Amino acid sequence: MSPIARLTGVVAECGPDWLIVDVNGVGYLVHGPVDTVAGAKVGAEIALHTHLSVRDDGMTLYGFASADERSLFQTLIAVSGVGPKVALALLSVMTVDELSYAIASGNAAALSRAPGVGQKLASRIALELRDKLTAEPGPAGVSGDSSEVVAALMGLGYSQSEALEAVAKSDLPADAPVEDKVRLALSYFAGTPAGSRATSRTPARPACPPPAEAPATPADGETPYPIRASFPLDVCRS
Repeated sequence: MSPIARLTGVVAECGPDWLIVDVNGVGYLVHGPVDTVAGAKVGAEIALHTHLSVRDDGMTLYGFASADERSLFQTLIAVSGVGPKVALALLSVMTVDELSYAIASGNAAALSRAPGVGQKLASRIALELRDKLTAEPGPAGVSGDSSEVVAALMGLGYSQSEALEAVAKSDLPADAPVEDKVRLALSYFAGTPAGSRATSRTPARPACPPPAEAPATPADGETPYPIRASFPLDVCRS
């Protein structure tokens, strides 16, 4: 358990993948998934579930909109070769439910959609975690071959909601091979305007523009952004 499990304060600044949260006059530099950062507004109060990463070369604080998101982040970074940067990338392209389902179903192709996640690493994540997650074996109301069709569509880049919609609205013969069902589901997308169906999760633009000198996201194994004040965490005074 991280010694800093929750942070509540006012957003002082924000960038593409980071926030500075002012808590009683102390500014905490927090990195997080794109959706979490994009939903923040300067001057508004925010509550984050946090994880403190401690390394020999420094400390970095990560924040999440929900405890489930933080828990999945912690599960991901336990996999060899998966650092905080990769875990955040995965949580930025899929929701917690979509990511959990992709892993539980062994859908490495869906995982490889995230920046920095190659096919080899995606396969390792699916192999090591598919039996450790409590996700349902398939989305609600979908089972058997239909679940395989959903997984295949997600591997092609569609979101879980898009894949579920295609399966639900396509006339998929029960005795047809999975490959044929996937082709039929793809024909649904071909005949449906993009604006009339659920859209894929894409990184949203942050609600507040970054300052001229924004702290860079620390890459895995690199030194985090320098501490701005003499405080035993990666924080800065407002």
